[in-house]
Amino acid sequence: MAMASAELLQAEADLVRHSLGYLKSMALHSAVKLGIADALHRCGGSASLPDLLATLPLPPSKQPYLARLMNVLVTLGIFVAEDAPVADGDGATCVYHLNTMSRFLVSDTGINGSAWRLSSCILMATTPQIVGSALQLGKWFQNDGEATPFVMANGRSPYIFAAQDAEFNSVFNEAMAADSRYLADLVVRECSDVFKGITSLVDVAGGTGTMARAITKAFPHVKCSVLDLPHVIEGSLAQDNVEFIAGDMMEFIPSADRILLKYVLHNWSDADCVKILTLCREAIAHGTKEGKVIVIDEVVGSPTQNILEAQLLMDMQMMSLFTAKERYEQDWNKIFKEAGFINYKIYPVLGVRSVIELYI
Repeated sequence: MAMASAELLQAEADLVRHSLGYLKSMALHSAVKLGIADALHRCGGSASLPDLLATLPLPPSKQPYLARLMNVLVTLGIFVAEDAPVADGDGATCVYHLNTMSRFLVSDTGINGSAWRLSSCILMATTPQIVGSALQLGKWFQNDGEATPFVMANGRSPYIFAAQDAEFNSVFNEAMAADSRYLADLVVRECSDVFKGITSLVDVAGGTGTMARAITKAFPHVKCSVLDLPHVIEGSLAQDNVEFIAGDMMEFIPSADRILLKYVLHNWSDADCVKILTLCREAIAHGTKEGKVIVIDEVVGSPTQNILEAQLLMDMQMMSLFTAKERYEQDWNKIFKEAGFINYKIYPVLGVRSVIELYI
């Protein structure tokens, strides 16, 4: 009977955790908005609660609440805490430390000197527009209409909303640039063979060119073209071996030795992915070298539990934003064949994402 009671109590606690799970996101959002990781970084990577309070721009009325926020963030593993004696010996105070996860949130210098600043990705994921779309999921499941949860919450698709709302567009572009900085470091280091021996690459939906600039920096012999919508690349200037082309990937993709699709296809239906990949196949068929299409996207089904959970949550977000999806290998295989690609190789070297090479 005692074991049954313990099982019931654990189940109740789990339901509470899951029903209040949105507060985890909001606690992380608050940590980014307050600049807690930056404050710890300025203190050498660790600080006591009083030192943290002295560093953060909190009004006096809110200072007593910081410890409660930090308790949640430490429990989530975003920061590390330890008790340390106070200098006058009157008790103990908490000392907080940066760890690998929270170093991603430091804005001035990231791991190994790379300014990844993934805090902007957190801010995008927790914008009112995106959180509001997730709140519509229950209603969306019951509704037979075609509107996505995002459209139900905001009246427009994410792309139209970004084109018409400067603040949301800025948050979106900053997040994509941060994600590209992080991925570029990994891709150049882990998948350098992808870029060897080529002379040209088109980064499809490449945003403001962060990934393209990282590639040309590591491989100066490669000329990169960034293809994206006019409002996305507005103000982006060509430099070194990077040029910008305003256009719609559904209509036109320039020819090159390599076509790169970084976190693009998961936004689109299977039919749209086949259309995009067919244009990519035609673009690499015109080159003088053996062409390839490089897809960086999720292949759902990681044997690592935390990575699998992240992949499945991302799948829910794609459902909310576009009614699109993250894909298992069998899903990718079907799309690739329909687009005319005979062979592909998957390299699961980027955590939740993989690098996929497509061959004609």
